[in-house]
Amino acid sequence: MRVEIEIGGKTHRVQLPGTSIAIPMQFNGAQPNTYGVPGAVSKAYEQDGWVGDVRRGGSCNFETYTLTPHCNGTHTECVGHIAAERISVHHQIQANLVPATLISISPATQSSETYDPPLNPEDKVIEGAVLRQALEKIPPEFRQALILRTLPNEPTKKSRDYMQDAPAFFSHEAMRTIFEMGVQHLLVDMPSVDRLFDEGKLSNHHLFWGVEPGQDDFSAETLRKSITEMIFVPDDLPDGVYFLNLQVAAWKSDAAPSNPVLIPIDEKE
Repeated sequence: MRVEIEIGGKTHRVQLPGTSIAIPMQFNGAQPNTYGVPGAVSKAYEQDGWVGDVRRGGSCNFETYTLTPHCNGTHTECVGHIAAERISVHHQIQANLVPATLISISPATQSSETYDPPLNPEDKVIEGAVLRQALEKIPPEFRQALILRTLPNEPTKKSRDYMQDAPAFFSHEAMRTIFEMGVQHLLVDMPSVDRLFDEGKLSNHHLFWGVEPGQDDFSAETLRKSITEMIFVPDDLPDGVYFLNLQVAAWKSDAAPSNPVLIPIDEKE
């Protein structure tokens, strides 16, 4: 299906349905994981001799699923992640077609940029200078959503244990660049935009949502902003502009499993 979308006086033709950049949740199987939380599991429901598994003689498959969205796979979170107020990501993030940009960046080691708490020599960092150089080439209307693919783009991201392989994260200069350029939806193939062990400060989360360090109050303008973590962008999707369909599960929670879909642009007029 081809659809025409007009933005800023230009018509963009897109080809639906697009490509999912979510990591499919393989319950009881290989899946990305961080902080050492239990993996996502499914179990056939059993009661009074009945079992919800056709393979075990049940009349249908009827399972209970257990997972921790922040740690077990692709998920989208809202400012409720760092706020005292209970805010639902489903109520704030709408599954519209959003102009988006995909960029690929190699994290730096021994960066001269900053972070709180201070950087360690072994940290792998997405630097602001590199990010700004990439984004300045992009039309402002296509900065509404930013999808970051880190290099090398290894398939092991789909099942990586991040306690064994520490991921990259953003410097404060990079996150300020994202904020200043008006990015509303940030999607990354890492388990967090912050260093995993950061003394609980979540300083980049605070910068993205415009919340003062150590505080949990926020402005109304930040309610519609989202961070999506643990995506995987296939190599056959080139860097450039797209439309994003950010599909979020209808959960009343600060974070929920999600299915971001990138929709290529056929041509512009």
